[in-house]
Amino acid sequence: MADKNQSGYDAKDIKVLEGLDAVRKRPGMYIGSTGQRGLHHLVYEVVDNSIDEAMAGYCDNVLIVLNKDYSVMVVDNGRGIPVKKVEKYNRPAVEIVLTKLHAGGKFGGEGYKVSGGLHGVGLSVVNALSEKLIVEVRRDGYIFKQEYKQGNPVTELKKQGKTDSHGTVITFFPDKEIFEEIDYKYEILAARMREMAFLNKGLKITLVDRREEPEKKESYQYNGGIVDFLKYLSEKKEVIHKNPIYISNSEEDHEVEVSMLYTMSYNESIFSFANNINTTEGGSHLVGFKGALTRTVNDYARTTNLLKEKDENLTGEDVREGLTAIISVKLKEPQFEGQTKTKLGNSEIKGFVESTVNAKLAEFLEENPTIAKAIVGKCIDAARARNAAKKARDLTRKKSLFESSSLPGKLADCSVNEPELCEIFLVEGDSAGGSAKQARDRRFQAILPLKGKILNVEKARLHKILSSDEIQAMVTATGTGIGDEFDIGGARYHKIIIMTDADVDGAHIRTLILTFLYRYMNELFDKGYVYIAQPPLYQLRSGKDVHYAYSDRELEKVKEKIGKKSISVQQYKGLGEMDPEQLWETTMNPETRTLLKVEIDDALIADDVFSTLMGDKVEPRREFIEKNAKEVSFIDI
Repeated sequence: MADKNQSGYDAKDIKVLEGLDAVRKRPGMYIGSTGQRGLHHLVYEVVDNSIDEAMAGYCDNVLIVLNKDYSVMVVDNGRGIPVKKVEKYNRPAVEIVLTKLHAGGKFGGEGYKVSGGLHGVGLSVVNALSEKLIVEVRRDGYIFKQEYKQGNPVTELKKQGKTDSHGTVITFFPDKEIFEEIDYKYEILAARMREMAFLNKGLKITLVDRREEPEKKESYQYNGGIVDFLKYLSEKKEVIHKNPIYISNSEEDHEVEVSMLYTMSYNESIFSFANNINTTEGGSHLVGFKGALTRTVNDYARTTNLLKEKDENLTGEDVREGLTAIISVKLKEPQFEGQTKTKLGNSEIKGFVESTVNAKLAEFLEENPTIAKAIVGKCIDAARARNAAKKARDLTRKKSLFESSSLPGKLADCSVNEPELCEIFLVEGDSAGGSAKQARDRRFQAILPLKGKILNVEKARLHKILSSDEIQAMVTATGTGIGDEFDIGGARYHKIIIMTDADVDGAHIRTLILTFLYRYMNELFDKGYVYIAQPPLYQLRSGKDVHYAYSDRELEKVKEKIGKKSISVQQYKGLGEMDPEQLWETTMNPETRTLLKVEIDDALIADDVFSTLMGDKVEPRREFIEKNAKEVSFIDI
């Protein structure tokens, strides 16, 4: 990489569109939130700049270090950010990149043909939201260094000495005035870095965590690219064909790669990327892929007489059952929605992906008749199951949900009709459900008791899922419909609160409910509607004083705080042991309760966890338990 011609990316390529003032005032507009998600987004923005260098062919090594002092260091061996002065501002180009929104090599010149950092606000936003940032550039035979505080330079750019190497080092300290807590999650960052390595064939990304002794270190490098990625994603699933189907094509301004594999699962797991950005809401590339897949499988099934004349065409839902796939496109001028870039809007990419998949998938099916027959057979089975589910699905249609007779008989609904003000508790057991009905505020709180453990939807098709009374009750009560008919506009409550016992059975029931919601009502998580109640484990009485503890650690802290000898401790083994007044005070009262909001930070991690814990394969589950056993603080309560 060191010998590459470094022309085409210099001070003249840095274009400035606007200033930086609003970032510290409204950080959520730029990084999504000031919580953990926004904190991780800072790392992604810096790494994305290094990845852009890799896509341009000038970088093959990226290092990310989490330091004990809460700083993060990102090192790459790219060309180094330009350091010559930008004439208009009479300041070094690197300073302009770090202090001006929409400034970078992506807005003019020949800096980048393909880039993930479309908006060009990455480094400037990270700088603005950092208590301190240090940039070190190795370029043109010298080392250059500059320091910043809350987005403003506090030193001039200075030469530190000579060097034969090239690249950029960014070290930043997230600002404690901005972020709720500076606590990076290694697993989330590791998943993102692994993802980036998969998407950039041959690129080596190393993540080091120095916050604990001994330090943790992992390197990711995959010469198979997204084929290796797909094997990784499907290793915990039973597969129909061992080797992934791989499709690729490129034209002057864009290229596409597709890797796909059919499994025995009943769920689809399709992940789409544009310029390495995980487009969680899909977009034109995903639409093109889905359309081509449905058409090509139907055409093959008709041509080979696997579908008879009297048979209906397979639907998109049928041909995607059990499919794990990755669609990665790279294009010169991507049009994303918002700075967090979750949906691709380029209309021309739809036709490009569609025509590529049509031609190359048809070719694969023709050349691999045994695999093709197995795939079509899986799709036809899915179609039969869909038809069997039609009657059950009708019970959950939105049009009847607001008729009182259609709501579940055991649902105690609230009186307010404004969904944004309403919440529903999914409660484990009739006994606890009875207490919750007495405890609730009837104006805005609804209660739906659930009997026992619901069906594990990871191991069942939709018609069996909808034959479950408990699942029917949840779908009907929430009002959104299910699967392809899901409509977030029909949601009757904007808080869906899972309330189960604080023991192993309660945790299992909670996991089963979360699996169902994730697989069939996924948008509830995107909208922030899913919560987990936090009932206490202990009640402590000292005279007339009553205290509650929500963990063993908190129990000891409360004991120390009370400091009296005569303390009676009651351990709650279930929600039913609390009377309605206690349940309201500790778990249901918005003024005093604690709720955990369930968010999906990374769909790939979520998919992997649900497949591991709830899927058919036993070995991955055993490995997960062995790996995480040391983290468990109690086995039962």
